[in-house]
Amino acid sequence: MAHTLLDAAKLETDLLKRNVVSVFSQTSPVLELMPFVDIPGGAYKFNREEALPGVGFRGINEDYSESTGLLQQVVETTRVLGGKSRTDRALAAERGSSLGELRAVNDRLSAKSAALYFTKMFFKGDSSVDPRQFDGLNQRLTGPQVINAATNGAELTVEMLDDLIDTVTGEPDVLFMSKAVRRELTKLLRSDARITYGNDAFGHQVAMYGGIPIRVIEEDENGDQILGFNEIQGTSSAAASIYAVRFGAEEYVHGIQNGALEVIDLGLQEGMYYLTAIEWLASFVVLHPRAAARLKGVIKSE
Repeated sequence: MAHTLLDAAKLETDLLKRNVVSVFSQTSPVLELMPFVDIPGGAYKFNREEALPGVGFRGINEDYSESTGLLQQVVETTRVLGGKSRTDRALAAERGSSLGELRAVNDRLSAKSAALYFTKMFFKGDSSVDPRQFDGLNQRLTGPQVINAATNGAELTVEMLDDLIDTVTGEPDVLFMSKAVRRELTKLLRSDARITYGNDAFGHQVAMYGGIPIRVIEEDENGDQILGFNEIQGTSSAAASIYAVRFGAEEYVHGIQNGALEVIDLGLQEGMYYLTAIEWLASFVVLHPRAAARLKGVIKSE
């Protein structure tokens, strides 16, 4: 059964675990929107549709021409993501706070860092650089699913954005971009009726283009922009990308996990500090060849 982390948090009865899982979905638009499928064993095998079989008309007493669709077998494995948060027992007395409150604060910070790291990997993960990582969209999207604004970069246009949207089968659920790129878009379409506004799952206002939510991807766990104007496109070293993604369990883009996100109370260590470990065996898959697309090489307008 597929569910989002937001749904999982609502069903979780353990308070510590529920708080940590909630932080993941509140921190990352990717983790707020993407459904996850549980896969015992940590390996997810699926057939990706590459080409459909041929069909046509036939005459009376004639037969159809035989044709076979083309499927690519893909195996995606989960990766181990997590970290530890430490709370010194002396801080409770020093700050006049309860130990439980201090541990909760540190646990939330650890969860936020892990959520931001997962978000960065969703776009920029590269298993050839570090086999412990899963591949992100930059590695997975190829061919017609990657649109170049121009050889050396170009300012964003409505045509580019529409091409990106049309490259995704059906219609994407979301457009991911940085705040700076969103400013370029709103400047371009300031008086355009296709820019409307809605709300995310937490009641925050979200801009929409043609009814498709625009979700902002901000900084990673180190404070660096994930989708900022820092990509190389030809002679430009200040380009950025926009991503269109269609989510859907067992059909488009969805997460996989081998068991739910774990929050482990490791207790008092060496009589001085308490440890909490967060661990998640997770990754994601792109089942349909046109479930996501990338527009790269967008540069700032003058």
